[in-house]
Amino acid sequence: MSTRMRHILLDIEGTTCPVSFVSDVLFPYAQSQLPLYLEQHRSDPDLLTLTTDLLTSWRQESDPEALELLHKALGTPTNSRSNAGVLPQAVLPYLQWLNRQDRKLTAWKDLQGLIWEEGYRSGDLKACLFPDVAPTLRQWHDRGVTLSVYSSGSVAAQQLLYGHTQDGDLRPLFSHWFDTRIGTKQDSESYIRILEALQCGGEDVLFVSDLVAELEAASRVGIIGIYSNRPGNQPQNPGEFKPVRDLSEIDLKSAA
Repeated sequence: MSTRMRHILLDIEGTTCPVSFVSDVLFPYAQSQLPLYLEQHRSDPDLLTLTTDLLTSWRQESDPEALELLHKALGTPTNSRSNAGVLPQAVLPYLQWLNRQDRKLTAWKDLQGLIWEEGYRSGDLKACLFPDVAPTLRQWHDRGVTLSVYSSGSVAAQQLLYGHTQDGDLRPLFSHWFDTRIGTKQDSESYIRILEALQCGGEDVLFVSDLVAELEAASRVGIIGIYSNRPGNQPQNPGEFKPVRDLSEIDLKSAA
C-alpha cells in the first residue's frame, strides 16, 4: 500500500450495500412502522426532541403543499403557534410528505434510525452487504488503513447497519462516521470538514461512491474518487473516476 493512501471513505447505498436493501427493505419498513412508533414512543425524550426539530422545519417550508398539510394538522396559521405540547403523531403528515419528496432532512433520518434500531434488535431487519465487502474491509483494516463512512443516513443508522450484517458486527473496523450533520454529500465544504476531522490532506483519502456528483465534490478538495458501478445502481458516466464493480478490485497503490 502506498504510504500516502491512509484513509478510505465509503458511501453505503450502492457501494457496500445494494440499493435494493435500502429502497425495498429499510425505507418501506420505516414507513410501515412510523404511525405505531410515533404512538408508542410519544413520551420518549429523543422522539420529543425530534418532533420539535421537525415542527420547526415544517414551519419553515416554502412548498404550498407542505404548508397546507401544516395548516390541516395544527389548525392554526403557521407562524402563530409554538411547538410546545404538540404530540409526535402530529408530524406524521409532514414525514409522509418528506418521504414522497425523497427529502433527506436530518431529523427525519434520525427518526428512521430509531425505527430501524427496533427492527434490528427484534430480528426483523438484518443488513445485506455485497459478498466482497466484509472480507475486503477486514483486509484493509488489517493493513492499517483508516476506514470511515459518509452517508446521508444518520450515524446511528449507519452503525446499526454495520452492526447487524450477515457477516457479523463490522463496526469495529471503522474509525469515523459522517452524516448530513457535516454537510450534504454534493457540497465540497462537507469534504473539507471531513479532512479536518481525519486530520489529513485530500491526497491521503480515497472516496468510493455510486454518485458521480459526490465524487466530483470531493475531488474539488483533492480527494481521490472511485466510482462504484454495482449491479442495480443507476447508470452514470464515471468520467475521470475509475469504475469498479467490487471493492476488491481497488488497487490502493495505483489509486494513490
